[in-house]
Amino acid sequence: MTDSRIPTARLGTDGPEVGAQGLGCMGMSFAYGPTDTEASRATLERALELGVTLYDTADAYGAGENERFLAPFFKAHRDEVVVATKFALSIPPDDPTKRIIRNDAPYIREAVEASLRRLDLDVIDLYYMHRRDVNVPIEETVAVMADLVREGKVKQLGLSEVTGDELRAAQTVHPIAAVQSEWSLFSRDIEAGVVPAARELGATLVPYSPLGRGFLTGSFANAEQDLTDGDFRRQQPRFTGDNAAANAALLTPVRALAEAHDATLGQIALAWVQQRAQVHGLPVIPIPGTRKPARVAENTAATRLVLTEAELSLLEPIAEKVAGDRYADMTFASAGRE
Repeated sequence: MTDSRIPTARLGTDGPEVGAQGLGCMGMSFAYGPTDTEASRATLERALELGVTLYDTADAYGAGENERFLAPFFKAHRDEVVVATKFALSIPPDDPTKRIIRNDAPYIREAVEASLRRLDLDVIDLYYMHRRDVNVPIEETVAVMADLVREGKVKQLGLSEVTGDELRAAQTVHPIAAVQSEWSLFSRDIEAGVVPAARELGATLVPYSPLGRGFLTGSFANAEQDLTDGDFRRQQPRFTGDNAAANAALLTPVRALAEAHDATLGQIALAWVQQRAQVHGLPVIPIPGTRKPARVAENTAATRLVLTEAELSLLEPIAEKVAGDRYADMTFASAGRE
């Protein structure tokens, strides 16, 4: 596959055109073990060269460290990038390992100001509710977020891991430009309710972990055996024990298609996600994460890979055979509330 800039897709019904593949930046300073600052900086620059313009972070990634790390890059390329960050996962000062979901107005206002300071920005392009606090009506949360738009602190609104009904309720208050959720060959629960609602309302789907947190690339087969102690994938049910062994066996058709296309497993997995746009009739902008420039080039090359109907049919049965949930506690995910 040749090395060239990627196509674009629209973010929401009236938002900007961005690269049809974004970049998840969490792992550059959080969650996936030891980091390499210089390699991550080079990755950001390489992504931009290839046409990646949507960059995704959150205040909870490294307790704000991810936003701080990204700030110089965003400042240097402010007119070229679309910055997405999130609120909702509050970190108790007495236990930095815990997360408390908060969607209340005082917290949202505190969170947006803190993110603006860390990012060194005047306005956030896309501001997500990271997770849903079911004790706060979503209409109240979105009303506060809408105030941030009117005040010029935020341009567009997004929701992460919401159900189809929650998305519809939010839309009655303010247009929702993007819905972020896990979507991959291994995780397809959002297709039942979330995807139809997003299509109906004109929201763009932004799949996170489109590579199954790296498992779909074949880079590891068992998290407990292959990954470092600081890697949170060691705590996810589908990547350990008997589940990991069963799920590794599901990669056989992915390997076959990779060989047929002279591609990597990851490129096949990304091509499948990208073609969900045509299958479901809505914009889809996956945000695979990486800390390596070469991996960004590999991932973006997948935007030029098209799988045939016959090839897609070979991949169709995979998701229903996956062993283990995507989180140990699925109440954090939309599927736990559908």
